Amino acid sequence: MHLSKRFQLFKRLLIPLVLLGCLTIIGSLGYMLIENYNFLEAFYMTIITVASVGFNEVHPLSDTGRVFTIFLIVINLGLFTYFISLLSRYFFDIEFINKYKMINMENKIQHLNNHVIICGFGRNGKESAQILYNNKIPFVVLEEKEEAFTDLNFEVTHLIKGNATRDEVLLDAGIKNARALISTLPVDADNLFVVLTARQLNPALTIISRASQDTSVNKLKIAGANNVIMPDKIGGAHMATLVMLPDVVELISILGTRSNQQFRVAELKVTGGITLNELNLWNKTNCTILGIKGEESEFIINPLSSYIIKPGERLIVMGSDEQIEEARKIV
Repeated sequence: MHLSKRFQLFKRLLIPLVLLGCLTIIGSLGYMLIENYNFLEAFYMTIITVASVGFNEVHPLSDTGRVFTIFLIVINLGLFTYFISLLSRYFFDIEFINKYKMINMENKIQHLNNHVIICGFGRNGKESAQILYNNKIPFVVLEEKEEAFTDLNFEVTHLIKGNATRDEVLLDAGIKNARALISTLPVDADNLFVVLTARQLNPALTIISRASQDTSVNKLKIAGANNVIMPDKIGGAHMATLVMLPDVVELISILGTRSNQQFRVAELKVTGGITLNELNLWNKTNCTILGIKGEESEFIINPLSSYIIKPGERLIVMGSDEQIEEARKIV
């Protein structure tokens, strides 16, 4: 696909090459007919004339041959001027440079794996991208508006300017190899269409969608969204909680958004059939178990040491990268 796009971008450069080939053929045939040259002599004479290298003639030319040579030289000068102007327009034109960069970026996106796709780059999309960037998680942004990428505090290395509701745009974003999709479009109907399309293209994808209306939440979940977020409700709840438990809210914010090599919250899948006391992660790895996600997606916060882990459940642990990796090996 991207080779085809590159060809479309450069195909106009083939025009002067085709014209040069036609001029060479016409020149060779002309010398063979006018001066009775054999093919090699005619081809050689055409090349030195078109190239303007100034070698001697193969045989003395007749008047008709000289007129024909003048014709070749004049045509070649026009062709050369056209080719130089075309090259200049290609390599100094801002639009061409931007198109070429976009094609290269799309090619890099096709090699991404386990990345996140962000549809829409408004306030919610930018905040999601900021957190992913801080945690070094690769992401691709889909946005139509050019001005959405100004005044950023971080670099967006992978972006596609297009409509996220279109199948081909999601495919260009590498949805087949993505781990998750975040749809933050301002219109619920557009988010619904994105969720439906994304779920069809990648059934294993984790999909998080924004919703503005209460009536849209169930529709988005039925369409295939794993989670539906209403920013206004979350914002109001967050402000109220800051009044009651300001330090707790700050700690939760740190746990969720400020991961690094020394501190991270992770999920560990376990095989089951063992108690937390027997697992003894704290003494073995210094990892702290914050909770357990049960088989039916319910959460068990601060579980007892006698709790028996069941197959399919996940441990929510906190620790450094090294500690979490050790815990992963144990469980």
